[in-house]
Amino acid sequence: MRRVRPKKSLGQHFLTDLPTAARIADTVDACPDLPILEVGPGTGVLTQFLLKKERRLRVVELDHESVDYLRKNFVGLRDEDIIPDDFLKMHLDRTFGGPFVLTGNYPYNISSQIFFRVVEFRCFIPCCTGMIQKEVAERLAAKPGCKDFGILSALVQLWYDVEYLFTVEPDVFDPPPKVRSAVVRLMRNSRQEIDCDESLYKRIVKTVFNQRRKMLRVTLRGLLQQLDNEHGIQRDHSALLTDPLLTRRPEQLGVEDFISLTKRISLNIDR
Repeated sequence: MRRVRPKKSLGQHFLTDLPTAARIADTVDACPDLPILEVGPGTGVLTQFLLKKERRLRVVELDHESVDYLRKNFVGLRDEDIIPDDFLKMHLDRTFGGPFVLTGNYPYNISSQIFFRVVEFRCFIPCCTGMIQKEVAERLAAKPGCKDFGILSALVQLWYDVEYLFTVEPDVFDPPPKVRSAVVRLMRNSRQEIDCDESLYKRIVKTVFNQRRKMLRVTLRGLLQQLDNEHGIQRDHSALLTDPLLTRRPEQLGVEDFISLTKRISLNIDR
């Protein structure tokens, strides 16, 4: 049987440990009645355990060598369920025509982008599990006040409850990565909408965390100036900028704080 070559350009680190693969597969049981989409199956080490779940399974793989391997060696997967595509460019609303569970041993070089994509298609992905770099997992699950709380935390936790499940050591991969890995599970929270402009929320979060060592007052002064310039009007923001909340640094705010801040800024720029 011809071996599939892990490709550095695709961020491939093939999982080789069967007990670890079985543990990852079991994380999808949080949503037992939904079909599964696996990202980056590679040689199918995780796939074999997902097939045992006896529900519809589709896999998306960008590496043509891995696609050929799966077609030849996994008779449990129909040809139409092996999707040779880029996950980040897929129409996820059309994958099953309804909700599904997302899982995988995610390529390390696009792991953050995968979770931003999950947020974009949150109506179709009530549950997302999988393996990523340990430091990304820690950022996903970080609580306000922790140094790991950042852009990823504030954007994903707006819509999902995040669990850090377990750590995975490098020696269970081929080739071994230079970092430790971790398995996480995201479950849709009860929030269906937010009482503020979501695009402004994202902009505020990205702006303040890109200068996370500065007080909010400093970074928001620049953002407010940008917003004024975009609207072609200069406003008085002194009341907002003297709020004691803005003496904090961004990691000291939680999701609800950022929603409240977004609403206040919206009111200020709509006057």
